[in-house]
Amino acid sequence: MPRLPFPAFKSLVIQPLRITPTAINRSYYSTMMRAARYYGKEDIRVEQVPQPSVKAGQVKVAPAFVGICGTDLHEYLGGPNFCPTTPHPITKESIPVTLGHEFSGIITEVGPEVEGFEVGQPCAIQPTLFCGHCAACHNHAENVCHSGGFIGLSGSGGGLSESVCVNATHVHPLPRDLPLEIGALVEPLSVSWHAMTAAPEINPSSRVVILGGGPIGLAMILCLKAKGVSEIILSEVATSRQNFARELGATRVVNPINETLNEIVLDLTDGKGADVVFDCAGVPMSIKSACEVVRPKGTVVNLAIWEKEIPFNPNWITMKESSYKSVLGYSHADFQAVIANLASGAIKPSQMITRKIKLENIVEDGIKALIHDKNNQVKVLVDMSDK
Repeated sequence: MPRLPFPAFKSLVIQPLRITPTAINRSYYSTMMRAARYYGKEDIRVEQVPQPSVKAGQVKVAPAFVGICGTDLHEYLGGPNFCPTTPHPITKESIPVTLGHEFSGIITEVGPEVEGFEVGQPCAIQPTLFCGHCAACHNHAENVCHSGGFIGLSGSGGGLSESVCVNATHVHPLPRDLPLEIGALVEPLSVSWHAMTAAPEINPSSRVVILGGGPIGLAMILCLKAKGVSEIILSEVATSRQNFARELGATRVVNPINETLNEIVLDLTDGKGADVVFDCAGVPMSIKSACEVVRPKGTVVNLAIWEKEIPFNPNWITMKESSYKSVLGYSHADFQAVIANLASGAIKPSQMITRKIKLENIVEDGIKALIHDKNNQVKVLVDMSDK
């Protein structure tokens, strides 16, 4: 050991400073975290990003389970679409951005000026971003804010990371006995629940048709059952999704390739037609089919996001005085309603979960599985735990 050359301090020994790679890594990783980042078409990378710091009015959440959405697939295959290429008006961020907008988690920190939340509390995140001052926001329609976006698509973090800080208004507490993987389904279920608000006439005696048996169409079955609807007809071409629909409670499943939907609906409704039709397919034939099978004075509700313009003849609904409505996203009340129905057992969505994967495998086992095996997959969840 080296000693100081001063006689008065002969007994003082200077310990050499030991800097090891392990020590450096611990310091580095205490301020960094893993996240799945979207860079552009077919370019998603799991990389290290800085840990976020909680601000006033926010809580920090450790995501538990994150659903991969059809929107994520569209971003991967043909984006950027929702992901901003210039600074987003609310988040001020542009790609690369952290993905993940369907997620549950555990609160790990509560910021200043936040009441009603506590560390360790399970929650689901409502990812809607809104400005609060445009005409839509003033009309309590934050889901269609003129500058709107989504946590997990538009910047300010996302569920596909080890931590995310969100405004407390986005946080919905979950019952402690509700599995967190079920909590990750609150967001897609809320899309379907919100669609029912466009058809307030729905009641247990309603005859309802759903076009498309993807995740939102299947979630629509569960929400209608929670409302007590007993006559649910679903149109879907894929055999595996037809089977999912039957398991979840559809009373009649139609394959429009070899069956005539309009004839079947008229037969099942004593010639009247469907009271409400939910278009979850978003293909040119679905909108025409919806208008054909709806009854006079009935309602067609569009949930689909259309990739391009299509021909539409208003006479399809004018001659019946039917209504055509569209919905987007969800509201705070929709999240609350879905959570209440999950807690009571009125909605039982566990069969929607067809695969769980780890973050590092998100592209191969998640995105690509949903693209190439979409008929056999409904909801793929990313398990964010270290186990």
